[in-house]
Amino acid sequence: MKPREFKLKALTHIWTGDSEGKADRLVPTGLMGSLRWWFEVLVRGLGGKACDPTVDGVRCPDKDVRCPDKNKNPHDPGHHCVVCELFGCTGWARKFRLMVLDENGRVIQSQIQAGQTFILRFIPLRPIAPEEWCLLDATLRLIADYGAIGGKTVFKPSEEWGIADLGADDLDDSSGQVKVQHSRRGLPLQRSDVILEVEETPVASKSDLERLLERKYHGEPLKIRVQRSNGTVEELQLWAGKRHHQDFGLVTIEQRPEGVGCGREVAEAYVADKSRWRTNFDDTSFLWASLQNFWCVKGRYLARQNFNRSSFNRVIGRHMRKDRGQELFQNTDINRWLAGRQQESKKVFSFKRPEEGRRTFGFVKPGLVDFIKMKRRLGQVWPDFQPEREFQTGEQILNELFQQEEGQ
Repeated sequence: MKPREFKLKALTHIWTGDSEGKADRLVPTGLMGSLRWWFEVLVRGLGGKACDPTVDGVRCPDKDVRCPDKNKNPHDPGHHCVVCELFGCTGWARKFRLMVLDENGRVIQSQIQAGQTFILRFIPLRPIAPEEWCLLDATLRLIADYGAIGGKTVFKPSEEWGIADLGADDLDDSSGQVKVQHSRRGLPLQRSDVILEVEETPVASKSDLERLLERKYHGEPLKIRVQRSNGTVEELQLWAGKRHHQDFGLVTIEQRPEGVGCGREVAEAYVADKSRWRTNFDDTSFLWASLQNFWCVKGRYLARQNFNRSSFNRVIGRHMRKDRGQELFQNTDINRWLAGRQQESKKVFSFKRPEEGRRTFGFVKPGLVDFIKMKRRLGQVWPDFQPEREFQTGEQILNELFQQEEGQ
């Protein structure tokens, strides 16, 4: 049982976070949860059933199997679903240990940064079936080519410039200097601070700031010289824009292990084997999270353009004005589902930087919103959009993921 390694390169920072929500260090369980979620999406797309490990009564193992009178054990058919077979559940441990290493084979402990190469080493703890390696390989390629990994992937891009989480409306330049007018507790720039220089360039107006910042990406490091309200002058290492508009989780695969591929028919037969896997659970509420309902447009993004315009909000059905951006434009079932709510994710995701990773993807829900309706919404914000060429469905992506292997 030899380990298998995937060599990846981060196109953006990868967020895993810790128990306090800080991203200073890498938390492998954050990657594991994301891997499992996309693995579930792939399995459902191939015709299998995947439980939701966060929901009691749905998560594996089957609550009836837990009854001693059933005399079943984790090796018996129907104890757990095909995803839990690899990733584990109560009474059935995960089949592998995941290590995240740098190029020299050392364990990475800090956050993975944009441009960093890293290795995912999967160490078998019990035998892993060839079909499982195939599905794991396809999952990583799905993430790299069409999705994103880790947390904060719900952040949306913005065309608006800013500095250290403050926008133009938070600054005042009426006195011939750029002064902070509005701020929030915990931010490095506070009310009445004067921004003197950015990257050693003097600034005297918001126009000066805009020229310096408009081409920088949100979260990009900046050196700033500021005069505090008490008259002291400090040099600070801050960031451009607003961190909640940063892109996270984009990667490319630089090297895959040999011998992990398989054809689509093999993968479908494995995940849909009802004689082996638990299927007696209600998956209605999360069945939308399937590759059959997935879509992706590469090379395009949705964003906030200015105070009054947001292509992202228009697509998901929210008001475009920033001061009403959390409100639905029309209170319809489609808009409510696409926009999500607290503790419920949006169903559209978009990434602007870097350009080679730029993409917008999302999900539809049969009976509520279909691919045709999503194409129409996207066409309203992208006037030159050519859906027949640019819009890829999950079925097309499945064929691409397995085409190479079937051709061998």
